[in-house]
Amino acid sequence: MKFNPKWAVTASLAGLALILSACGSSNSASKKQTFTMPTDSELSTIDLSKSTALGTFDMLNNTNEGLYRLGNHSKPETGLATKLTQTNNGRHYVIDMRHNTKWSNGDTVTAKDFVYSWQRTVNPKTASQYSYLFSGIKNADAISKGKMAPNTLGIKATGKYQLTINLDHQIPYFKLLLGFPVFYPQNQKVVDKYGNGYGTRSDRMVYNGPYRLTKWNGTGTTWTLAKNNTYWDKKAVKMSFIKYQVVKDNQTALNQYNSKKLIGAPLTGNQAKNLKNNKNLISRPQSSSYYLALNQRMKLFKNLKIREAISMAINRQQITKKVLGDGSIVNNSFVSKGLATNPKTGKDFTADTTAPASMKYNPKQAKILWQQGLRETGITNPKFTILGADTDAGKQVNEYLQSTLQKNLPGLKVSVSSIPFRTVLARQASRHYQVTSANWFADFSDPITFLNIYTKGNPSNISDWSNNTYDQLIKASNTTDANKPEQRWDDMVKAQNILLKDQGITPLYQSSAPWLFSPNVKNVVYNSAGANYNFKNTYLK
Repeated sequence: MKFNPKWAVTASLAGLALILSACGSSNSASKKQTFTMPTDSELSTIDLSKSTALGTFDMLNNTNEGLYRLGNHSKPETGLATKLTQTNNGRHYVIDMRHNTKWSNGDTVTAKDFVYSWQRTVNPKTASQYSYLFSGIKNADAISKGKMAPNTLGIKATGKYQLTINLDHQIPYFKLLLGFPVFYPQNQKVVDKYGNGYGTRSDRMVYNGPYRLTKWNGTGTTWTLAKNNTYWDKKAVKMSFIKYQVVKDNQTALNQYNSKKLIGAPLTGNQAKNLKNNKNLISRPQSSSYYLALNQRMKLFKNLKIREAISMAINRQQITKKVLGDGSIVNNSFVSKGLATNPKTGKDFTADTTAPASMKYNPKQAKILWQQGLRETGITNPKFTILGADTDAGKQVNEYLQSTLQKNLPGLKVSVSSIPFRTVLARQASRHYQVTSANWFADFSDPITFLNIYTKGNPSNISDWSNNTYDQLIKASNTTDANKPEQRWDDMVKAQNILLKDQGITPLYQSSAPWLFSPNVKNVVYNSAGANYNFKNTYLK
């Protein structure tokens, strides 16, 4: 995800489908199949090679089709793939595809569309923040580093509707990757036609999934998913339109829900408490990690004691219980709780890892470390700005951080900059910030989806933190230990322990999203990891 994905400061869409688990068999033809959903963030791009945002991946997942589509509980179900043959200890794949499926412009979807898409994403000229997910596919790492040509990637079209894929080593979660939008096909003719404008508007893209994205001008706050009549399985698609509207204020969303302008409404913690007896209220934890990234290009944040002091000055329970109050939890981890379990003992990943003392609220020790760190750096007038998105929850959390850090760290001056989401993404990517509220949502159900991003040089490593031992452990988990489940698990546990002890990031909480939502919406597939929503079979009762 959830991905990279995935950098909005509030959970927006990620909580919505939690309310939509009900299924039914009623005939949907008698009811108009359209509704409007709220989201708190604008789209930034629909170029799957360049997208990083959770909400965008939901759009990509419903307007496009890969070799696999993830069903309930992240179970891979065949999309365009009809047969998969695996040999050479899981390092060689031959995948046969459906014949004569179409793009929305009438072009045929072929194996070459996958080859082109994958090569484009790993090409360093594309500057994809998700190119690292292709690591393990033959030559992907060398291509991403500019040492080999993109056409040497281990994917070939061995027929109009057949792909051959070669891996450097077995990837235990490879089928899950094939169901993630970054691995979907792209139409080279359309990419070439629009150039830098590709994916910047809904009409500068073609679609091969259940829906087409329409009515998005590239900067607007509304857009629509319209049923795609060229989709190979269009008979299974019941909804005519799913409309989206950006609503950044929770009270506004609730008012529009109550007046039936919206099908659902995200709630603040206080709203959820007041509506606790409402039968249409639901809240569940998400496969997420919300954290502070300290720009370690700055002299102040290169100092470990300074990073530890900032962490110890934050009362995380205060954030989850008082500031948010929405069911979010403190898990003392970067990897989310409930994502994966030990292959031998069945224990959750967060139970196997060790949270350092710096993860506990200790303002007295924070003051001591802060003063020691300032002396070591020679900085006498410490100050920084916390960058975040202009959403209700995002602003509330950052204002709390501003207050508690100034209170517990003598002499520190903190300001807050709340700006539109797409601008936050751009400034994080360019490292044009001092401190930023960031998050990561799991792209698939494995701890590596979190841990990969803090290897040296990863585009999503926005702190620019690095540790050689950490990198070696992650490499081992992806290569030499890939076929040794227990050793691989141990590698990842040790890696997270290093990340947290060195305060490479400052984890804050794992999100939960309370919503009110109409019970008339049926057959929504929701997964907490990767692209959250699959609306293919959704209908209104």
